[in-house]
Amino acid sequence: MNRKQPWVGVAQRTLEHYRSNAEAFREGTRDHDVSQNIQALLRHLPGDRRLRILDLGCGPGRDLRAFRALGHEAIGLDATEPFVEMARRESGCEVWQQNLLALALPAAHFDGVFANAVLFHVPSAELPRVLGALHDTLRPGGVLFCSNPRGDNQEGWQGERYGVWYDWPRWRRLVEAAGFEALEHYYRPPGLPRAQQPWLASLWRRAV
Repeated sequence: MNRKQPWVGVAQRTLEHYRSNAEAFREGTRDHDVSQNIQALLRHLPGDRRLRILDLGCGPGRDLRAFRALGHEAIGLDATEPFVEMARRESGCEVWQQNLLALALPAAHFDGVFANAVLFHVPSAELPRVLGALHDTLRPGGVLFCSNPRGDNQEGWQGERYGVWYDWPRWRRLVEAAGFEALEHYYRPPGLPRAQQPWLASLWRRAV
């Protein structure tokens, strides 16, 4: 049996949730301010040229539009068909339809990967393989941005969505094991007590 088969149903159930709620998700997240995260990624990349950025799990295209407005070449990736169509229409960017568990990415192609609120859906058993694919699609010196809901390393279902809620030490071990060097991490939303900051954001560099 293919070792990825046990997770196919998990991924499909999660994707079906997003398919069924695509319009509500777009309306509910349209005005979310993730400028802190976008600026964090760009801060660690060259500021004197147009960058090629992969928006992993781009959803309806909000952040693709932001990267394009800043003058960069943004390419989206999402497995949910309604999101792919929304993102293409709303951002004017190229969008690839791919499942996180079956990524087919060009080698050394991107300056940055923006993975905002997406990698926590990858089952922990598959995460090393997915992180390896992201490492390989970055150019040497490229940067990976991640933001995930934090927790105490719980894994399982939250309603119809599968997720893993990592703490910082566990997340750092996993990403470093994939060959990345830690740059910085912080908690969101900014300016609140830690107990009111459910998001862990982190930045990583592929070694030159």
